[in-house]
Amino acid sequence: MTTSNTGTGAVDPVVREELARLRDSIDNIDAAVVHMLAERFKCTQQVGLLKARHALPPADPAREARQIDRLRTLAESAKLDPAFAEKFLNFIIAEVIHHHERIAEDNGAGPRPAAG
Repeated sequence: MTTSNTGTGAVDPVVREELARLRDSIDNIDAAVVHMLAERFKCTQQVGLLKARHALPPADPAREARQIDRLRTLAESAKLDPAFAEKFLNFIIAEVIHHHERIAEDNGAGPRPAAG
């Protein structure tokens, strides 16, 4: 199998087919990730409502630390860079906390300081 790295030559049809197959799989995985994140955020919205109703703080640093440790372990066993997994989870946690703060404000509770 040969390809041109100049961008001007024709790509071997076998290579093009394999590339298309791999990209189709990536597209399917991306769709699954988006749907899984949507489901996760549906759950965290419910957590935010529960916290707002009971005047609990939007953030739970102890839980977040446990989740990060858990995700790093899962990442290692999956051969994924644990630092990347932690950055990804931190991004999600920040968004969840933002949602929880907004839910608290919308429910008249106002933003609450983080516990811990």
